[in-house]
Amino acid sequence: MKKTLYSGAATLALVAGAAQAQDLTIAGPWIGADQEMVEQVLAVFEEQSGLDVAYVGSDSFEQQIVIDAEAGSAPNIAVFPQPGLAADMARRGFLTPLSEGTDAWLKENYAAGESWTALGTYTGKDGADHLYAFPYKIDVKSLVWYVPENFEDAGYEIPETMEELKALTEQIVADGETPWCIGLGSGAATGWPATDWVEDLMLRVQPPEVYDGWVTNEVKFDDPRVVEAIEEFGWFARNDDFVSGGSGAVASTDFRDSPKGLFASPPQCYMHHMASFIPAFFPEDTMLGEDADFFYFPAYESKDLGQPVLGAGTLWAITNDSPEAHQFMEFLKTTDAHEAWMKQKGFLTPYKAVDTSVFSDPTLKKMNDILLGATTFRFDASDLMPGGVGAGSFWTGMVDYAGGEPAADIAKSIQDSWDALK
Repeated sequence: MKKTLYSGAATLALVAGAAQAQDLTIAGPWIGADQEMVEQVLAVFEEQSGLDVAYVGSDSFEQQIVIDAEAGSAPNIAVFPQPGLAADMARRGFLTPLSEGTDAWLKENYAAGESWTALGTYTGKDGADHLYAFPYKIDVKSLVWYVPENFEDAGYEIPETMEELKALTEQIVADGETPWCIGLGSGAATGWPATDWVEDLMLRVQPPEVYDGWVTNEVKFDDPRVVEAIEEFGWFARNDDFVSGGSGAVASTDFRDSPKGLFASPPQCYMHHMASFIPAFFPEDTMLGEDADFFYFPAYESKDLGQPVLGAGTLWAITNDSPEAHQFMEFLKTTDAHEAWMKQKGFLTPYKAVDTSVFSDPTLKKMNDILLGATTFRFDASDLMPGGVGAGSFWTGMVDYAGGEPAADIAKSIQDSWDALK
């Protein structure tokens, strides 16, 4: 593979020129170490196909891919971290539908397969729905972090249902301890951790169809079903006995600092709900699986909604049609394509046929088992909503809710902000 050492917005335009020398051009969001890992995967494809591949990474991918598509100089394949952007480009005619049968393949071979075909299916310029995007490299958010030694010392067991998680929360309080550490602080993005809570809980109190309608605003933000999910978050976050520092500290505590209570002596909390990246903010030299571990944020047994998983990930789509582009998309259906990145780090897959023993990290294998056990997968809702809501009024509304404002009032104000965008 021809190594590309460039990064930044301007480099994606180089892909078009590279097409004269390369059989296949790919652009995506990964630079640095992540770029080196994806290039290891592309090297497997090169060896198997005999084709020459050029990858260009950019930290301004989302802006540049639109510019290049409008200029007619898009790469053959683009890697989208945001489904909304891919859907918009499909609507404008900048994406090519994937080969016939790919949707059936995903439904059969990916855990929660229907969820994945829905995630990559958009309305094209022709007004019809097609599968445009192939999900590959997934992140999981439905996790609760804890310190095994603390659980062992206290005699606590891992809850397998939401009913058990709530009972454990109350038991920890009865024992004179504090169950949760929660922090919403994140500078200009303060409030976003609460959106993950609400999204996870929405999938646990309502069918996935309600979640889908909520994302598109067909189900209004002030719908009682949405208010219920917000109040579910409040059950955990607005009880002074349940949260380290009391409920008043939730909004002001930085999310990067919030898990530190797990490691205090004595513990300031026993559980922390956060996505897979949070160990980066654990104390130095923390051994995952020993000093800290996680379990699946469980579903209600009584509601019979299966095992929903909230997460994110990337979607691969054809932005400059060619036989080689379709050949590469077929490669993504092979276990080789997935296991080549599993052997490295930072990669999860819902592909049921992979050999999970090749994971380089047992923590990743355990996260992947959660993904493989999912009956429903849904992408982070705030990322799918308009920016003014998902990265605006939803964030600030959750801060106000954590501060004591009624859920119904918060939901109405968020809906008002959405209406103002229309």
